Amino acid sequence: MSFDRAFLVFAAGVTAAIHVGKLPPALPVLQAELGMTLVQGGFLLSMVQLAAVGLGLAVGLAADGLGLRRVMAGGLVLLAVASALGGVVRDPAVLLVLRAAEGVGFLLAATAGPSLIRRLVPPARLASRLGLWGAYMPLGTALALLAGPLWMTAYGWPAWWWLTGALSLLLALAMWLWVPADPSRGIGARPGAATTALEHGPKHGSEYAAIPSGAPAAPPWRARLRETLRAPGPWLVALAFAAYSSQWLSVIGFLPTVYAQSGLAPSHAGYASALVAAMNMVGNIASGRLLQRGVSPQQLMRVGFGAMAVGAVGLYAPLWPPGTTAFVGPFVSVLLFSAVGGLVPGTLFSQAVRLAPSPGTVSTTVGWMQQWSSFGQFAGPPAVALLASQTGGWQWSWSVTGLCAVIGLWLAGRIGHARSTVH
Repeated sequence: MSFDRAFLVFAAGVTAAIHVGKLPPALPVLQAELGMTLVQGGFLLSMVQLAAVGLGLAVGLAADGLGLRRVMAGGLVLLAVASALGGVVRDPAVLLVLRAAEGVGFLLAATAGPSLIRRLVPPARLASRLGLWGAYMPLGTALALLAGPLWMTAYGWPAWWWLTGALSLLLALAMWLWVPADPSRGIGARPGAATTALEHGPKHGSEYAAIPSGAPAAPPWRARLRETLRAPGPWLVALAFAAYSSQWLSVIGFLPTVYAQSGLAPSHAGYASALVAAMNMVGNIASGRLLQRGVSPQQLMRVGFGAMAVGAVGLYAPLWPPGTTAFVGPFVSVLLFSAVGGLVPGTLFSQAVRLAPSPGTVSTTVGWMQQWSSFGQFAGPPAVALLASQTGGWQWSWSVTGLCAVIGLWLAGRIGHARSTVH
C-alpha cells in the first residue's frame, strides 16, 4: 500500500500548530520568571498571528509561484530557527519579536497546506482530507498543552522552545524527502498535470472533481487578486473564520491560566486543557464526513457557532453552585465549545475550495481566509484579557466570544446563499 503523503502534510501542519499551542502552558511560568502582565501575555499569545494579519493574502498569491512544498518546508525551518533563538532570550520585548517571526513561519506552513493536499489526493478523498486538515490546529494545540507542562517541569521553558524547534526542523526534512517536488512552471503558468482542482459544482456525490491534464494556465497574480477580492465567497469564508478563530484562541489560550487561578495543579490543568483542545478534532473530522453525506455547510456552521456561544457562557458565567460542579459544569461546557465548535473550521476549509471564484484562485482564497483567521486570533486574546483585567475576573469574557458567535451565525446563512449561486 502506498504512503498517503497528505498525512505527512497534515503532520507538518500539526508541528506548526504546536508553536501556537506551546505558549499557553508557559504563560504562568513566563509571568513568574519575566514579570509579564496578563495583557502582555495576551499580546504574546496573539503575536504569532501578526504576520498573517498583513501577509496572508500575499503568501496565498505567491504560494503557487514559489512552490507549495518549498513554501511549507521553508515555513517549518523559520519556525525552528525562531524557536531556537527564543529559548535563549529573557527580554519579553525580544520574545515578542521572535513570536512574530514564528508567525511568518506558521503562515507559510498553514497557507500552503490545503493546496498541497489538493494536489496530492484524488477527488474522491479530498473532502475527508480537508476535514482532517482542519484538525491540525486543535491536535497541535492539544499536544502542546499536554507535553508542555511535563517538559517544562523537567527541563524548563527554554528547553520547551528548543524541542518544538527541533520537531519543526525534522518535519521540514521529511517533507523535502518524501513529498513530491513542486512542478516546474513559468511566470504565471500552472500545469494541469498532477493537479487536483475544483469544478464549481457537485459531481458523483462529491463537491470536488479533477480538472483534466492540459488545464489552462493561471492568470497573473494581479488578475487573481482582483478576481478573489471581487467575489463574495472568499470574503464570507474569511470573515467566518475570523469569527471562529477569535473565540477559539481566546478560550483555549487562557484555559491553563483560568485553571491555575482556580487552584488546579499545573499538571492537571495541562491534562484538562489538552483534552479540551483535542476534542476539537471530533468536529473537524466529522465535518468532512457529514459534508460527504450531504449535510449542508450552513447547517454545520450554525450548530458549531451555536455550541460555542452556549459553551462559553457555561465556562465563564457564574452559573454553577460551589462544590464539585464548580469545576465539572465549566469543564463540560468548554468540551461542548471545542468539540461541536470544531464543525466550523473543517467546514470552512472545504468551502474555501468550493467558493473560490476559479480553480486558479484557491490558494489566494485560502490565504485570504488565513489572513482573517489570524486577525481573529490576534485581536481576540488581548480583548478578552483586557476585559478580564478591567472586571477583575473572567465572568464577562463570554460577552466577547458570544458576539463573535452571533456574527458567525449570520455569516453561515450568507455562505449558504453564496453556495446556491455557484453552478
